[in-house]
Amino acid sequence: VIRRKDIELDGNNPTLVDAYGGFEISMTPGYSASVGAAWLERGGVKVIANIRGGGEYGPAWHQAALKANRYKCYEDMEAVAQDLIDRKISSPPKLACIGGSNGGLLVGNLITRPLSSKLFGCAVCQVPLLDMKVFNKLLAGASWVAEYGDPDTDEWTFLRRHSPYHLLRHDNLGLPEEGGSELVNVNSDWVCPKVLFTTSTRDDRVHPGHARKMVRALQVEAKPVGKAPDVWYWENTEGGHGGAADNKQRAHMWALTYEFLGQHLGLESAADENDDGKGALRDMLLKSEYSPL
Repeated sequence: VIRRKDIELDGNNPTLVDAYGGFEISMTPGYSASVGAAWLERGGVKVIANIRGGGEYGPAWHQAALKANRYKCYEDMEAVAQDLIDRKISSPPKLACIGGSNGGLLVGNLITRPLSSKLFGCAVCQVPLLDMKVFNKLLAGASWVAEYGDPDTDEWTFLRRHSPYHLLRHDNLGLPEEGGSELVNVNSDWVCPKVLFTTSTRDDRVHPGHARKMVRALQVEAKPVGKAPDVWYWENTEGGHGGAADNKQRAHMWALTYEFLGQHLGLESAADENDDGKGALRDMLLKSEYSPL
């Protein structure tokens, strides 16, 4: 937990939980000038979650969340969120999650699972995998079958349970699923947290189609029935899997991200005191608004 010394434990602190949970990659605390200036100095709290699937505690920690056990890293994030709430560091309306690539898959699950969608009030989903039925057919996806499983075999049975696109459309919205049986128990009380998706047209690892189709489903199918009240999307036409081609684009992307989080979690705005910043945020997002192909 990274915070200013004068933070009060009253459950009212805008808090951002960052995690990855895959491929034996470790997330450890470290200095970041951009996090300090854009989040911590303004009164925000940053949390690094060492969930299963990562490499923080060795190979066994990674192997604990492979394939059919993938749900364990999502349960770990739910446990982290609940602990932050119990310790009065934050509360659901003030709590956000962020993750990119495999971490985007993590965030996709957190905004569609019944419990975590209630624990997090806000989310940022970056260059994400979201449709696990086709991930192995897009760009570098075939190289990740050992981590997730093969959707073209009977492993789809467990992959389906943590495919955010399917959880959204079928489990939460009750829409018919191709080749699947009708759902008996639809999560009728599910509502999507406020969410920003970011991706890159030129991502050569995770296809931007994942984010595009998820946003379309949220805007066209979920929003009209009151299930996704606040959905934002930004696609950079350059960059790659990092989402930005140079430092200027990277600064723009992160300024956009932290302003989105600040506005939706009630953090003091970094914008000029005579400008609430919302117009600039809206303009930046609308310039790259997704239109269905």
